[in-house]
Amino acid sequence: MTARLLPLHTVLRLGLFQSSVGAMAYVFSGLLNRVMLSELALPGLLVGSVLAIEQIMALSRVLFGQVSDRFAILGCHRVPYIWVGTTLFSLLSLLSVPLIFRLSEVTSNTSKSATLAVIIITFAGLFALYGLGISMATTPFLALVIDRTNEEERPQVVGILWCMLSIGLIIGAISGELSLRGLDGVIDSAVLEASLFSYVQRVVAVVMLLTLIGTWGQEEAHLTHSRSEDREDSLSLTESWRLIQSSGQVFVFAVFLLLFTLSLFLQDPVLESYGAEIFGMSISQTSRLTANWGIGVLIGLSGAGFLIVPRIGKLATARFGCWLVISSMLLLITSGCLRNSALLLSSTFVFGLASGIGTNGVLCLMLDFTLSQAAGAFVGLWGLTQALSRALGKLLGGLLLSLGRLIEPDLGFSNSSLLPFLLVLVVEGLIAIAALLVSFQLSMKTFREDTSGMLSQVLELE
Repeated sequence: MTARLLPLHTVLRLGLFQSSVGAMAYVFSGLLNRVMLSELALPGLLVGSVLAIEQIMALSRVLFGQVSDRFAILGCHRVPYIWVGTTLFSLLSLLSVPLIFRLSEVTSNTSKSATLAVIIITFAGLFALYGLGISMATTPFLALVIDRTNEEERPQVVGILWCMLSIGLIIGAISGELSLRGLDGVIDSAVLEASLFSYVQRVVAVVMLLTLIGTWGQEEAHLTHSRSEDREDSLSLTESWRLIQSSGQVFVFAVFLLLFTLSLFLQDPVLESYGAEIFGMSISQTSRLTANWGIGVLIGLSGAGFLIVPRIGKLATARFGCWLVISSMLLLITSGCLRNSALLLSSTFVFGLASGIGTNGVLCLMLDFTLSQAAGAFVGLWGLTQALSRALGKLLGGLLLSLGRLIEPDLGFSNSSLLPFLLVLVVEGLIAIAALLVSFQLSMKTFREDTSGMLSQVLELE
């Protein structure tokens, strides 16, 4: 049965879940990340590593997609998994607050090496479970969106939901700025822990409430779920893999996707610490960086979809995004050299704009570099590439920051100098240049010719 057209109010209600995910992303990857690096002075490599573990857990998305397809809970295939996943990642974000403060206490006491090892393992495990919770909630949610939409309306629905994700991120950052103003200048870890725990408690309550409102009654029993065995044109895993291997353009696009995604997220573990250590910003003030970035992403996504892509095309839009990322890195570096916080805030907005425009173009290209007969395999490959790239970005960002801090005394720089952050931003700019160069090797014509020939061979063998 064909899914009925969704009214706008239903799409917006679904978007409440996306907004809650965006708000939680700010808390977990933005606010707590900044506290770990700046207020608690945890090693950048450690912080980057656990953030990378969270992203690596995105590999479980394929598993949760298949499980939600095959196994119903209380007669529903999607919504119960969304609720369980949301409950899991919400509670884990709450548990992370006291854990990072215990970790800080133990790292400052070198005599407790055994205790330190246990807490680090627990710390990594918590981030891994958080990543599993996110995957458990968001994968069935996207499947629910597919179940409830047809091919014609799906791009518009996905566009609205993606924008609401950015809105949630912005609201999360603004609420953080307003709620945590009282912590400006506070160095007492007990006061910091109590205030952060109270704030995260409120966010968790809102996230779970929005998830319940957004998904209640959204799954209807008569809807046909996207099971591969129900599709007459579906291919086996082996046949899909032969299609993927049939064109060198698949590898070229995977490299481009990896580099582009890496150019967006390399600074992710260090941006708020950049504002804190170089510009002397408080916790509430660095929240504006995330808010400005989110506003830029929102404008970039919508502007590219309605204005830029229709005029210059998908590939040109992706390249334009790369150029904007390079320009953003130059602005971020300049703001640090000048210690100009106003320029920093403007730079994060431009970077968000670059992220939104580039992401829109790349997502459109991703759909073009996908065959409908093997959509699951291709989308799985692109999703895996993005997940690994984001994980690598968080790990490499933390590693570069730690490396910069390690070598700065030998180079004659004082502690907390600009050098470690410059190292991250310069490498990120170089990666964006590499992505731009790889984009000139992309050829949709070659991809279609290669895969069409292999598809004909595969179908003849059936």
